[in-house]
Amino acid sequence: MHRNLFKIAFSFIITTFFITSIIAQEVHEPKIDSDWVKPYPPFRIAGNLYYVGTYDLGCYLITTKKGNILINTGTAVSATLIKNSIEQLGFNFKDIKILLVMHAHFDHAGGVADIKEQTGAKVIADAADADVLEAGGKTDYEMGKYGVSFKPVKPDRLLYDGDIVKLGNMQITMLHHPGHTKGSCSYLFTVKDSSRVYRVLIANMPSIITDKKFADVTVYPTIRQDYAYTLNAMKNIQFDIWLAAHASQFNLQQKHPSGSAYNPSAFIDQKGYDEELNELQKKYDDKLKKDAEQ
Repeated sequence: MHRNLFKIAFSFIITTFFITSIIAQEVHEPKIDSDWVKPYPPFRIAGNLYYVGTYDLGCYLITTKKGNILINTGTAVSATLIKNSIEQLGFNFKDIKILLVMHAHFDHAGGVADIKEQTGAKVIADAADADVLEAGGKTDYEMGKYGVSFKPVKPDRLLYDGDIVKLGNMQITMLHHPGHTKGSCSYLFTVKDSSRVYRVLIANMPSIITDKKFADVTVYPTIRQDYAYTLNAMKNIQFDIWLAAHASQFNLQQKHPSGSAYNPSAFIDQKGYDEELNELQKKYDDKLKKDAEQ
């Protein structure tokens, strides 16, 4: 009896190890831009909002007395840099209670599964990206061509346009901004310091990543309409400070050179936001013309 139980237990351990190894081997992260894993000194943006991302991957920590919120995790590799940045600022990495995802691509959600495991945080994401997160990117209409590009993770809560995430004294509104992915989203909230209150937008800028005609993206039949909706919706958001999923999209290094003093006003940049959106609108319009000509 004991010998049989031992055989069963041993067989279970070997099988589990084998399956785990296969799953791990299935993750094939696409080529990484060197700026995505290049360290960047963490800093306080405004009030209880901090930058903890890399040179180009925007990751944000919001602190509260009930625990902290992390928006984006970068790639699987850059997740370690984010952990170091959080601790460098003097915060406990394991105080992260909520992980928010802006969209399900390996360069922003690559570390979600690991950080969830390390901290016990709840993963919260736009409902339209849930299947892609659970498939590790494999079901994405464009990036799915790389197969499983990050560790699969099942969200603990799904959000729909206008839903609110609460923790401590923070209330964060999710804005559904599809196109870049089916569940791309932005976050809107307020923070304050001793001088004033700031309305902050962390924007998921709707860049186009597919070379296919929109009509040929059959697994995402509403892609053209979704981009049009998002471009219009993003032009009507009221905010003081805006940030983005990529540091290069809001010129982080120009606004906050490494080692700069606390200066929230550096990120008050309506003109820069409008110019970025206008450029994306132009690229969308040009694509529609090109698609019509083909």
